[in-house]
Order: sequence, then structure tokens, then C-alpha cells
Amino acid sequence: MDVVEIDGLRVAFRQAGTGPAVVFVHGGAEDGRTWTPQLDALADEFTVIAWDEPGAGGSSDVPAGFRLSDYGDCLAGLIRALDVSPCTVVGLSWGVTVILELYRRHPGVVHSLVLADGYAGWRGSLGAEEADARLAGLRDQPEGSFDPTLPGLFAGSPPADFLPLIKAMSADVRRHSMLTALTAMAQADLTDVLETIRVPTQLIWGALDARSPLSVAHEFKRLIPAADLAVIPGCGHVSNLEAPEAFNDILRFFLRRHGA
Repeated sequence: MDVVEIDGLRVAFRQAGTGPAVVFVHGGAEDGRTWTPQLDALADEFTVIAWDEPGAGGSSDVPAGFRLSDYGDCLAGLIRALDVSPCTVVGLSWGVTVILELYRRHPGVVHSLVLADGYAGWRGSLGAEEADARLAGLRDQPEGSFDPTLPGLFAGSPPADFLPLIKAMSADVRRHSMLTALTAMAQADLTDVLETIRVPTQLIWGALDARSPLSVAHEFKRLIPAADLAVIPGCGHVSNLEAPEAFNDILRFFLRRHGA
């Protein structure tokens, strides 16, 4: 793991491979380790970089008052610090919300996008009532009780190959940081950003995603000019871990076309 300082924060990241740069942005209550099967598979052709967002993994805690705009600015700072701008940016779930904020504020650092099982913020994609209900449910959970097998994350049982990884990331969740991130997602409506996207965009969704249903994917495809949608059968919300081979095949095909 490597570290850079961005705006006074320690930001940790994993990097491997050589070739066109691909930056991976993890979901809520995760860190860069969630992209292990993608980094292992794609480092043969690409420079693969997975960050730990502020408040996750090896990065600094989030400071008081940290907002969605700060996540976007910090991610842009990392891309510039590593001198890989413009690059392909890949995100899943909450990571998609961060990427949309990155694109809104710093479009010049983005060469192409891969958006998987994500949201234009919970408020933007699910509506205010569902966003508030999800946030209230998270706030009601006691310290240390986050369930990495939350119903809807996977279509079936969590994949046995990655269950130790999932549990390890869950054990390292910092409650304050998780709530900071997911409060930002609950409050965000970035629907208006979708129609402004002017870079090649690949959407990847699990067919059985119960957290961000296919209706969200189809809305993304409708609003993002020339976006392509790939649906992975029998797969839930965390598609990169539940179906890593299918996910990687879609990603590699897109990167070979657009990842220069």
C-alpha cells in the first residue's frame, strides 16, 4: 500500500501493473481491498489503482464537516498527484456517487467511466423516502454491528472465495466515517450530472441487484449519452465480487476500446 497527502489528508491506495491508468472507487463500508479480483486480473494490461477514501482502510479519518464535494476533490487530487490524468474511473455503489461528483467538479481528469450498481445519490435514484429510511436504518445500528452480508448485497450467499475479505473490511469500518459517507449519499441528487457526461461510459449491473435495481441502470442509460449497459445474470449488488470473471471480461473489453 502507498500513501500520498491530499489537502492535509493521508490517502492510501494500491497500485499495480503498467499501461493506461484505471482508478477504482469502492462502495460504502468498504475500502480498496474490494477491488482485489480486478487488480489481480487487469494488471497485465493496465496501471490499476484502488484508493481508500478518507475514513476507510489506510486513509485518514474524515474531518468534521466533510462533504460529497470533498470526496470528489480528494479523488481528483489523487489522480493529479499520481500524474494519471485523464484516466478511466471505475466505481461501484457509493463509489458511483463519488465519481459523478468528481465528474461534475473535475471533468478534465476523466477519460472514460465505468459505473456499476450505483446511484446518482440515494435521493436522486431512489427518492427521498427510501433515502431517509436507509440512512435511519444505518444510524440505528450500534457500533460494530455492520453486517457484511446485508440482504440485497448478493443474489445468494456471499461468495466463499471472498467472504474472509468481506468480513475483514467490515471489521475495519469506522462508524463515524461510514455515516459521513452514507449521509452524503442519502442527501445527494446528481441526476442532472448524468446528461452532461461526454466521455465513453460503461454501465455494469447485477440482474438481481436489490439495492440499486435495474430501473436505476436503465435511467442511467437513458440519461447518459451513448452509454452501454451490461447486465450480469444471477448477480446482486456487489457484482465485482459475486461474478468477478464476468465483471472483469466486461471491464477489459471496455478498457481495450476506451482506456487509452
